[in-house]
Amino acid sequence: MNSFGAPLWASPFRPFYLLGALYAPLVITGGAGALLGTVHLPTTPQLWHGHEMLFGFALAIVVGTVLTALPSWAGTPEIRGRGLAALAALWLLGRAAFWAAPWLPQWSVALADALLLPALTAMVAPQLFNVRNRLFLLLLPILLALIAANLAYHAFILAGDGARAQRALHAGVYAVIAVFLLKGGVLVPIFTGNALRALGRGDAPRFRIALEAAALLSVVLLAALDLAGASRTSVGLAAFTGAVAHAIRTARWRGWRVADQPLLASLHLAFAWLIAAFALKAASELTGVVPAAAWLHAFTVGALGLMMLGLMNRVALRHTGRALEVPPAMRIAYLSMFAAALLRLAATVHGLGYWAVALAALLWAAPFVIYLLLYGATLLQPSLPRMQPLRPT
Repeated sequence: MNSFGAPLWASPFRPFYLLGALYAPLVITGGAGALLGTVHLPTTPQLWHGHEMLFGFALAIVVGTVLTALPSWAGTPEIRGRGLAALAALWLLGRAAFWAAPWLPQWSVALADALLLPALTAMVAPQLFNVRNRLFLLLLPILLALIAANLAYHAFILAGDGARAQRALHAGVYAVIAVFLLKGGVLVPIFTGNALRALGRGDAPRFRIALEAAALLSVVLLAALDLAGASRTSVGLAAFTGAVAHAIRTARWRGWRVADQPLLASLHLAFAWLIAAFALKAASELTGVVPAAAWLHAFTVGALGLMMLGLMNRVALRHTGRALEVPPAMRIAYLSMFAAALLRLAATVHGLGYWAVALAALLWAAPFVIYLLLYGATLLQPSLPRMQPLRPT
């Protein structure tokens, strides 16, 4: 039997969710080891941790989600088999290079890590140009922004400029926020509307392109001002505008009506954390009473963490032919991620010390261990025939 015909290579979410969930506790361990001095790195622990959380862990989940969603929503051919295995191999190459960085020339680490995103872009770009709905082309500038941010990070590391390398990572965070808004902002209201109708609780609001565009442009403006080093007042006002725009956008989805549906509740809570992140950014820039890093932790741990768990859970069930029923252990995982976000934010704002940061890291990593225990085997097994109707969750 051809090994590339195995279930693992049947759909992008399978290898990338597996790799991402496996990497979550490892990247936490590596960052902790660097801080304690037991792991020696050519960069600061903060830069290593930031890069691997963004371009290692998060990128795996983003790639798995986007490549799985495109065939269903845009009608593109699904990347599978050898092509999918090649992408997974490039991700692994980058991670191996980062862990071996103390013994490798820095240029070789940069080269190994920089291959995945261009290869991914080369695969999906021809597909997107043939899609009837041209809005899907918005994915291309986001991929190019991620490529540019990663290349800039490595260039500044090679130049010994840690401050600019950190700014490059912030540019990557903004690109991930754009993915969060485009994919989450489409999927969450559709999933919510389906559940509302099935449960007899109403209907989804009409799609308003002007509001969607305003919400996205508010983040583009914030990113442009922040990365260009504009005045704190300008950045703060842009962040406040983003918080208001996304609060209006999210409120229209009526998430409170599906609060008893765990899969949907986690996605709506993710958007609540996104709004909180913009509000914290505005408070930091306009008043200075909130640490600058607070908004990043609100987004990366609260918003992104809950969105990833919700979508990873839903996709693992939906795309393997299983009913959308959340196991009790996965509900504990959602609570653990929410607690991690609260504690990490409290540690940043109130200076609680390393014990709080360490505990928040454990609370963040635990949900992905739970995910592996629940769905690791499922990702390696063939899908079931969809015999039973899917319940709204």
